[in-house]
Amino acid sequence: MRATVVAALLAACSAPPPAKHDTASFIAPAGQAATAFPGAARPVSSIVSARWSTESDRDTAGEADAVIRLLGVQPGMTVADIGAGEGYYEPHLSKAVGPTGTVIAQDVMPETVAALVTRVDAARLKNVFVARGEPSDPRLPADSVNIALLIHMYHEITSPYALLWNLRAALRDGGRVAVLDADRATDAHGTPPALLRCELAAVGYVETARQPLGAGGIYLAVFTPRGSPPEPSRITACDSTGKPLIGTVLPR
Repeated sequence: MRATVVAALLAACSAPPPAKHDTASFIAPAGQAATAFPGAARPVSSIVSARWSTESDRDTAGEADAVIRLLGVQPGMTVADIGAGEGYYEPHLSKAVGPTGTVIAQDVMPETVAALVTRVDAARLKNVFVARGEPSDPRLPADSVNIALLIHMYHEITSPYALLWNLRAALRDGGRVAVLDADRATDAHGTPPALLRCELAAVGYVETARQPLGAGGIYLAVFTPRGSPPEPSRITACDSTGKPLIGTVLPR
């Protein structure tokens, strides 16, 4: 019995510690409630899975490496993967930001968050922290993020104006929002680029880059905030064709 206990203690001491999940420092108080904003004036895709495609197919296509390269992710950065799902990007981002950087893997589904913790622990990604947000608010601390990623999930956001408005405060000076999606209707699990531009413009973001990325109309669009965010009551939704409805406040 004693030998068994000693062996267990030795094994525990020799094993590297599990990944940390001190998520308290990555969860901010709630921002503006979704009720202060207009809802999406176009279809919203249902969340059918935490997986967009198989990871082997995505690796073959070089998706994560291409996104990281195009965005210029550097060591020491803080990158938030909003709607991280199964965590496909986390090992790639962990390597890209290095030991001095931070990755915040965030999702809104409790079971998905639990699975993310398991994956990050198993891979011992020490610079990756898992946090739970809300559909209308990523709950990220102010001035904390260099790049916010929304990968294959923008079309599933039920309160896009609220989420984008609340996200602005989390971006550091020069911070960017990067959306990877397919050029197809939102009820077909995609977002037409014109619609994406319109919805982000309504909250004060300007598109600074857009790059085709692979087959199926996949593209990467990058946005930066400009000026002060509009008052929620002054935001009017965009229609499904990407045209701002009367009253939409656009950035100058």
